[in-house]
Parts: sequence; structure tokens; C-alpha cells
Amino acid sequence: FLNFKKKRVRETTYYNYGNKIPYLKPLFKVKLKDFNYSHFERWHDYMDYETTLATRTKNDLMKYLKSVLNYGTKWYDFSFSSMYNKMVNFTDPNEIPKEMQFYTFEEFKKFISVEEDLRFKTLFKTLYYCGLRRGELRGLTRKNINFERNELSVIQNVVNVSGDSGYWQLTTPKTRTSKRQVPIPKTLLEDLRLLKEESKKYYGFNDEWFVFGDISPVHPDVLRRRKNDNAKKAGVKQIRIHDFRHSCASLLINN
Repeated sequence: FLNFKKKRVRETTYYNYGNKIPYLKPLFKVKLKDFNYSHFERWHDYMDYETTLATRTKNDLMKYLKSVLNYGTKWYDFSFSSMYNKMVNFTDPNEIPKEMQFYTFEEFKKFISVEEDLRFKTLFKTLYYCGLRRGELRGLTRKNINFERNELSVIQNVVNVSGDSGYWQLTTPKTRTSKRQVPIPKTLLEDLRLLKEESKKYYGFNDEWFVFGDISPVHPDVLRRRKNDNAKKAGVKQIRIHDFRHSCASLLINN
């Protein structure tokens, strides 16, 4: 299954497939021809009682298991039709849903007020006012900013293979509809202009450079540390980088 997927999915997806294998441990010694409901139930209990994973994560692993079984059916003529309707999703009626985190406009003003570096000030304003994902922000280049039309183009994504400590690579955006034009508010537009003029001072500058970086994109650890430091200085709650996207949605809804 992994060999088949290697040339057919993104490298990061393939890496994540590999990370899921250990969670199938109770099934490692089960032959596919013998796989039945009792084996599945044993795995289901293992996930429920011997892991601390969220229900959503368990169901994602269930989907992975079904993908492996589907591969066996399609290419090796195994039959699991009698099993699929018995492989019910994980549920936990007592699980407390995670509350979505975001900054209100007032909280964001406090957060951004402590940032004195133009690059990071512009970076966080881009996250907040344009609702970009982390990879989309990192993949933004100078040529993706259109100052005549006051909009930016989301056409690529930067991911780190093998986790944040791994090497980075350019990919297409997360979904087919993620390629889009995003209007740039006036409060952000001038900062982007100033940042471009400042970047021109550096040797080798061109429109292929990343807006928040140079020939390489800003590293996830740098983003995280700066965000944490600013939140602490400003006296506002800590949120994830992705929660700036939620903050943008909240801002738009409230307006």
C-alpha cells in the first residue's frame, strides 16, 4: 500500500501515512485472508483504552485502515464487503469539544501593538486580515502581491517534510479551491509596500523572493516563537498560528 502511494501522493502525505502505521499494531500478525470482526473489535478497544487520541484522530486512523483494505480488495482480490458496515466510527458522548480559539479585533490590536519589526508586523497582519494558512503565508512571493489591484494571489504552499525540523518544499495549496485572490485592506497594503522597499536593499532581491523570508521562507519555529513572545508581552491569550485564520473569519462575520 505504501509503495503504491509513494508516487501518487504528496511527500508530506506519504510521510503521514508512515506515522500512522504504529497505531495498527494489534493487527500486525493478522493475515488479510483471516481478518474478521473480532480482530477489528480488538483494534477498536486498543484505540479506545490504550491510547489518549481524540475521537477525530481515531476516526482518521479508521479511514486509513479502510484505505489499506480497499487497496487489498482492488489489487489483490481480497473481499472485506461483509466487514465494512460493521466498522463503525469511534464516538465519545462525554468528550468535551475543543473551543475554537481566535483573537477579537481588540485583542489583535493589543497583540500587534508590541511588534516593532516591520517584517513581523506585516506578517501577523497578513495572517489576521487575509486569513491565510501557515503554508500559504510562507509560500507567498513578491510576484504574488498586486499593488495595482490591491490583492494577493494564493497559488502555492510551503510545507516541511518530516515535520517542522525537516526540509521545506513548495506544493500546491491544500485543496483545489484554495487557489484564490484575496483583497488587501488599506491598513496592510502600506506595510507591504514599505517591506518591499526595505527588502530591495538586500543583494540579489527579486520578485521570486518570499515576502516573509528571502530565497527561503520563514521557518515555522521562528513564527511560533515570535507569536508566543508577542502574546506574552501584550498580555493576551496564546493561540496557534492557524487560529489567526479563525480570527479573520470571526472579524469578517462581525463586520
